[in-house]
Amino acid sequence: MFIKDHYFIDTKFMFMMTHYDRCGNPCAQVTSTKGTFIVDQSPVQVLNESIQQIGFNYRGALETSKKLLGEIHMYPIMINPIYRIVVFPTRSHHHEDTIWFNPQQIKRTLSFNRKTMILFNNGTTILVPIRLASFNTKLKNAEQLEKMTAGIILPPFTFVLDPKKRPAKEDK
Repeated sequence: MFIKDHYFIDTKFMFMMTHYDRCGNPCAQVTSTKGTFIVDQSPVQVLNESIQQIGFNYRGALETSKKLLGEIHMYPIMINPIYRIVVFPTRSHHHEDTIWFNPQQIKRTLSFNRKTMILFNNGTTILVPIRLASFNTKLKNAEQLEKMTAGIILPPFTFVLDPKKRPAKEDK
């Protein structure tokens, strides 16, 4: 695996988890449809910088999620409303074993020995230590946030000059 200094979450992002380098510093292990690599930042730093790329921040995205979804546990985060990228955690972001998923890349979830097996669109699978019902609830919350924020982006609009301020037409 190779190491990147920075990474911005895009539509090819599948999931991300914490990985520790040889000095014990937290890094993000990112898996995308292009492959797996290490980012020399923690997962929350990757999330924050990805959100900052479009002019917002992690805390603001979390507050928006709380406002829209109400009282739930472990809120999904809108990373980029233009590309409709939402990610959700398996645990609180304070835990070192939290895994962040992109619901757009998840094809199917299955129960396997009280854990959840996730099948991605590209055929990759991962087994996570969380019950299927709990994982599917988090997945549905993320999909709901994506649908709720999809209509917030306004369609293009046109300005029309006030008739009084329009240039006078010449009489012929």
